Amino acid sequence: MPSDLAMPSDLARATAVSKLDNAPGWYVADLPADWSYLTPSGGVLMTVAMRAMAAELDDDGFVPVAATTLFCSPVPAGPLAIRVEVLRRGRAAAQVRAALSSTSQPGPGLEVSATFARSRAGHDALGIAMPSVPSPAECVDAGAEARRLAERRSYRFFDNLDMRLALGPPAWQKTGWTASDARLACWYRYKIGQPDAHGRLDPLALPPIADTMPGALAARLGPDAEPFFAPSLDLTVHFLDPSEAEWFLVDVRCQRARAGCATASADIWDETGKLVARATQTMMLRRRT
Repeated sequence: MPSDLAMPSDLARATAVSKLDNAPGWYVADLPADWSYLTPSGGVLMTVAMRAMAAELDDDGFVPVAATTLFCSPVPAGPLAIRVEVLRRGRAAAQVRAALSSTSQPGPGLEVSATFARSRAGHDALGIAMPSVPSPAECVDAGAEARRLAERRSYRFFDNLDMRLALGPPAWQKTGWTASDARLACWYRYKIGQPDAHGRLDPLALPPIADTMPGALAARLGPDAEPFFAPSLDLTVHFLDPSEAEWFLVDVRCQRARAGCATASADIWDETGKLVARATQTMMLRRRT
């Protein structure tokens, strides 16, 4: 079936976990290929691991505030095993560690360390401003080109999201634009909504859209640069504010690329102007053939 006709996948269902009986701290999942760029998105795998963490805490009062993932080896779609360890559990916060790996392919997979905390009274301040960009309805539909790319390279990830280019060049095109700042901002909306129990965006739906940073480097290099792909070495997400919105602006800057690696960061805003999350990432740069 052509990619542009593919039915979207439900992230919550695709990343669901089950606890193993008589195996404390062990969970399993079965991730479909629907969330892959050739192999599954690192952000989606991070979501799977964090679902197991939340299940192990088994307390809706604890919400994620920060998490860091180290990607140690490729993890294919299919059956997964997750081992969770609660490092510390206090009244206000808990620190948790999880190791996720494939049960069909050898390798260490990935490791996640996360902090969950309870909401408490405290200072409320915003230190940066949302960039001035057009609304999603006014932006170029980046999803159509992404789906064409998906069809050529089995990047099924893009079937599940609406995408609009808000800031920066159409870096997916081979001609018709010039190199610019190392910055790219896109609006994203899940085609199948991802609400939590309170009707707000499930915070564990944020890592997949945070893990979309290579385009900022492509914008800086220009259309004549050697094609590359950028598997993640790590991904850190700070979960900052709950949101009831549908569209989320992922504003990415690539600060440096050298010696086969690149570092980038992303601010994630909702359409009402809330700073919902902030993410940083290190990528390995590889030649695309």
